[in-house]
Amino acid sequence: MPDVDLLAPLTAVAQRIGKRLLDRQRPAPARTLPELRAAFAAVDGPAAEALRVELARLRPGAQWADELELRLPELGEVWVTDAVDGAVQYLQGLPQWCVTITLVRDRVPVAAVLHSPPLGETYAAAVGHGATRDGAPVVPSAKADTSATVIATSHPPFAAEQPAATARAGQSHSALLPEVSAVRNLGPTSWQLADTAAGRLDAFWMYGTDDTNLLGGALVAREAGACVTDTQGAPWTAGSDSLLVTGRRLHGRFLELLRDVR
Repeated sequence: MPDVDLLAPLTAVAQRIGKRLLDRQRPAPARTLPELRAAFAAVDGPAAEALRVELARLRPGAQWADELELRLPELGEVWVTDAVDGAVQYLQGLPQWCVTITLVRDRVPVAAVLHSPPLGETYAAAVGHGATRDGAPVVPSAKADTSATVIATSHPPFAAEQPAATARAGQSHSALLPEVSAVRNLGPTSWQLADTAAGRLDAFWMYGTDDTNLLGGALVAREAGACVTDTQGAPWTAGSDSLLVTGRRLHGRFLELLRDVR
């Protein structure tokens, strides 16, 4: 099956999983870290297994990348998924979460679907076929003036495990806040990337390695025509330690603003 032909069945799978999660009664907010981990496992475990079963039918030979211990092989196909991207928000009763499914081949994302059950929206992209939201093509921001931009950021899970990224994130906020209209963190990293691809956000940046949450959104952004690089301007790839996604007219200026963040 060509990669683009996967998008329809992947969308159906993501929407089915998303509906189950949306209809599920959520536990009371956790009071301790062990309670939070237990609540996450109770929600994510069954949803992830349902994804595994359905995707195995579509690509029986593809490997399966564990969400938090992602190790992409140099060759071959891998499913990179997150049944509840934005699980912290989901468990808190907030609407900023989504289901993500990405097929990666030889370390490069080739097909991706991101579905937001609370919004009832779905982004989809396949290499060479553009990016859509609910079937309509999307394009990134055409703004050229950074002072008029609304930009977003995030951080890898367990950010304390990447202290250099945490330090760079702080420096970058100081560099960008005086230059833009607003900075936001709107929940799941993947969805923020897709919203940047669609021009709802004007730029997205972050520091740290977080392939699971970035691969699908990066594909949507590239296929929409956005610039997808690291913060020094090199093409973003799996394993990169930073990410910058913008419309083409903004990219050079944001690279300048982040140039001295080390």
